[in-house]
Amino acid sequence: MSDAKRLFFAIELPDEVQQSLIRWRADSFAPEAGRPVPAANLHMTLAFLGDISPEKQRALETLAGRIRQPGFTLNLDDAGHWPRSRIVWLGSRRPPRGLHQLANMLRAQAARSGCYQSPQPFHPHITLLRDAQSVQAIPPPGFHWSVPVKEFVLYESSFARGRTRYTPLNRWTLTES
Repeated sequence: MSDAKRLFFAIELPDEVQQSLIRWRADSFAPEAGRPVPAANLHMTLAFLGDISPEKQRALETLAGRIRQPGFTLNLDDAGHWPRSRIVWLGSRRPPRGLHQLANMLRAQAARSGCYQSPQPFHPHITLLRDAQSVQAIPPPGFHWSVPVKEFVLYESSFARGRTRYTPLNRWTLTES
């Protein structure tokens, strides 16, 4: 499977939201809190696919193209720290139903196509810091970003020269709500 690609479906964040999150993260967490995820890599994973052959990629892209669902607004107003996975994350106190529907459809299609899907329930989040070793003080409520979600993206994850890079491969537009 040398031509396999490591793929995932995700929601892309607009550049201005990425930059705002980077500034907020720098103001809210000490430099030693963890390894910051680069602005260009900030996203919300909907379904992780793993290492996929070109044939399976085409099949998953066809299935993704059949999804008909209205867009929605994602409010980023919650944060937390998962000590076991050493992640500091940003999420939503009340994720929109459309977000869960989209993730569940993509995860179900991936599972039917033979892509392992975690049995853990979908917990929508954006990873802000990795390798967060100790308990992190999470900023008090009051922060908020509103992101209109009008599409979802298939990304390739690659690792070269000590860096992880996410490259968008394909996009699908959600219907007007």
